[in-house]
Amino acid sequence: MATKKNSEYEFQGGSLNGFVMCLIDIVLYVAVVYFFVQGIIAFDAGHDNAGVGFMVGTVVLLITAIICSCGFSMLEPNEAKVMTFFGKYVGTFRKNGFYWLNPFMTVKNVSLRARNLNAEPIKVNDKTGNPVMIGLVLVWRLKDTYKAIFDIDTEVSATGSAGSTAAARMNRFENFVRVQSDSALREVAGMYSYDDEDNKENDVTLRGGSAEVNEVLTNKLNERLTMAGLEVLEARINYLAYAPEIAAVMLRRQQAAAIITAREKIVDGAVSMVKMALDKLKDEDIVNLDDSQKASMVSNLLVVLCADEPAQPVVNSGAN
Repeated sequence: MATKKNSEYEFQGGSLNGFVMCLIDIVLYVAVVYFFVQGIIAFDAGHDNAGVGFMVGTVVLLITAIICSCGFSMLEPNEAKVMTFFGKYVGTFRKNGFYWLNPFMTVKNVSLRARNLNAEPIKVNDKTGNPVMIGLVLVWRLKDTYKAIFDIDTEVSATGSAGSTAAARMNRFENFVRVQSDSALREVAGMYSYDDEDNKENDVTLRGGSAEVNEVLTNKLNERLTMAGLEVLEARINYLAYAPEIAAVMLRRQQAAAIITAREKIVDGAVSMVKMALDKLKDEDIVNLDDSQKASMVSNLLVVLCADEPAQPVVNSGAN
């Protein structure tokens, strides 16, 4: 079968049922014992040629049994084995169950299950240059076993020791994802303003456009991880705040903006209530006010309605 060079493909080599081979292996070990005992009996009886033949058969059967014992393999769902034969990639084995494979092949176990990565918040600059703290959480999995094993260097740990277990190998893949996610997060954070206060063009912001920002972040991560055969299923920002050195200043700015917004609503309401009061007095002919009196009344009502402190009434009982 023709296969594409430097790409993943299914293992086409032979594989046997593990339980059948286990039974055969037991039979071989029984035969080893039988031949050995028969060889001893032959030597004791003076049949040296027969004894030598039994001993040679014992050695051959023992070697065969040991080789067979080394080929057993069990594979759970969403796991795979990358197979190489004396350095040559011969495919990826994905069949679940208990099998016997060629023991002369080198097998590297990998997990295809989804994994979480909760990256610690890092300090970056947003589009306007403000320092912000931003963190992400993502779900990733191994997609292409060939690229993951042969296109990136994950076989030697930071201490210089080689790791051969699937868990150790997946931990090094996770470290690769962590480094690339840091780079992607810095790039995406620099594309947007923190919030609408710094957004002069009404573009998407980090705070207001979470869905779009998360989509862009996922795409950026997949661009970086494709070369390693890894895939990000979901990425989202889970922490966003101003950096400590400007947090207090930005908080005061937000408070000032909130106060201004509240004052605008208070003034709008006060003007509406003053107008309603004047119209009510006029429509029901309760009192006739000239312009000077109306101005004074409007001024007093606005002071009462817009003041932070409760008004202190003054009762005018008449002129002295």
